[in-house]
Amino acid sequence: MINVTNVSLSYGKKVLFKEVNIKFAPGNCYGLIGANGAGKSTFLKILSGEVEQDKGEVTIGPNERISVLNQDQFAFDNETVINTVIMGHKRLFTVMAERERLYAKQDLTDEEGILCGDLECEFAEMNGYEAEAEAAVLLKGLGIPESFLDKKMKELTGGDKVRVLLAQALYGNPDVLLLDEPTNHLDLKSIAWLEEFLCRFQNTVIVISHDRHFLNQVCTHIADIDFGAIKVYTGNYDFWYESSQLLLKQKQNENKKALEKAEDLKEFIRRFSANASKSKQATARKKILDSLTIENLPVSSRKYPYISFKPERPCGNIILEIKGLSKEIDGELVLNNLNLTVNRGDKIAFVGTNNHVKTTLFQILAGEMKPDSGSFSWGVTIKTEYFPMENSAYFDNDLNLVDWLCQFPPCDCESFARGFLGRMLFSGDEPLKKTKVLSGGEKVRCMLSKVMLGGANVLILDEPTNHLDLESLTALNNGLSAFPEVLLFSSRDRQLVSTVANRIVEITPDGIIDNTMGFEEYLENNRVLGTDIQLAAA
Repeated sequence: MINVTNVSLSYGKKVLFKEVNIKFAPGNCYGLIGANGAGKSTFLKILSGEVEQDKGEVTIGPNERISVLNQDQFAFDNETVINTVIMGHKRLFTVMAERERLYAKQDLTDEEGILCGDLECEFAEMNGYEAEAEAAVLLKGLGIPESFLDKKMKELTGGDKVRVLLAQALYGNPDVLLLDEPTNHLDLKSIAWLEEFLCRFQNTVIVISHDRHFLNQVCTHIADIDFGAIKVYTGNYDFWYESSQLLLKQKQNENKKALEKAEDLKEFIRRFSANASKSKQATARKKILDSLTIENLPVSSRKYPYISFKPERPCGNIILEIKGLSKEIDGELVLNNLNLTVNRGDKIAFVGTNNHVKTTLFQILAGEMKPDSGSFSWGVTIKTEYFPMENSAYFDNDLNLVDWLCQFPPCDCESFARGFLGRMLFSGDEPLKKTKVLSGGEKVRCMLSKVMLGGANVLILDEPTNHLDLESLTALNNGLSAFPEVLLFSSRDRQLVSTVANRIVEITPDGIIDNTMGFEEYLENNRVLGTDIQLAAA
């Protein structure tokens, strides 16, 4: 258990938290959510003691241990993989090292002999004899093979290092587990294993994640950072979203009714306050007006961009025909005799273990790359818009956002561009920012603006969810769900794929596997067959 009492933190004039009081109880998993810059990671660091709050205190139960997902991939480069995991339980690792040091000596003094006995008792109490076996199980679940256990951490790729550090955080049954984006670099199989692990975990978990499906699977509560406060909701992410939107709408409706009533009362008072026969009624209404409560709703730090794809015309009967498409890049056969027919109403998610294959296909369909052999043809009614995974070339200029957007019809004037950018959360002077200084998320919102302006009836989207926060993800998900025409896309966001796609095309080294079904049904079929699937290469 972990208690937060009257915790406040400010950076200059910016208040992140003000007098936060929360009790994080054992057996619960709390999803910590909030807009970018709201202070999610900072709050996690306050809980772990890495950052000191301005006032208030954080306490845990006596003899309880906090475990934190380490974000420094290079912190353990000179350690073996197995030792790195066990170091997640610092006291156990210290006892193990001391035992090994003493047992390596040829002669022990009486004091050292007594110390060995004490260490053995403590070692057994911490389940030390199963330490390496437990670490190996965690690593296997996260996709690290047994052959890696004795490797040095510096020999591993960045993605594998993250997996080992996650195993380190999970190791030794900590009393409080703090996880900041634990699903990064995990494939679907590893995420599913982590979901099961956390659902069985009996102690306290506090987790930050942009993976909405993951939050829905593991969270019993949502801790929402907004308005300079943290409010805890019971339920998972979807329940929080529905209930918070309903609560906001209720408050807005209550305010609207109160304002309308206030205007009616004011009008009556203006008309009849000087009328002798109705002056008493006017006075009574003045008292009612004075008693009305119109709440000044606080301004949320959470902003949702307006994302809506409106095709200029519907698709005809013929959409796309691909015949024998092949492409070799740097001596590697990326596409091999690919054949595919796209039909009206298709929203196709392309999946597979090699993300480069999907990107190559999309680049060919968008006309940015030529195939070595084969052909493809679009129907005469088709207009396409392409969202590339790598978008840096679009921003390699000295334009501000207004001028950048005005490159793309029908945006032809500053006022139109400013209005459009405002809906995509570029307000105030932000439309005058240079494109070279944009963050990853800002570039994605710009590219989505370009796609929306195009009025296409076929969208080709290559990883459009990269760099987006939860609010932008939700807006994009809603926009794609409402899009009435054809969609060809790839995404690491499982919830988006599950709620949007009605057809799954898996690209394998031996060709494609075409599945006319939703993603969850597709996953269930492959689970029965024992097949491992990835939304995208990690």
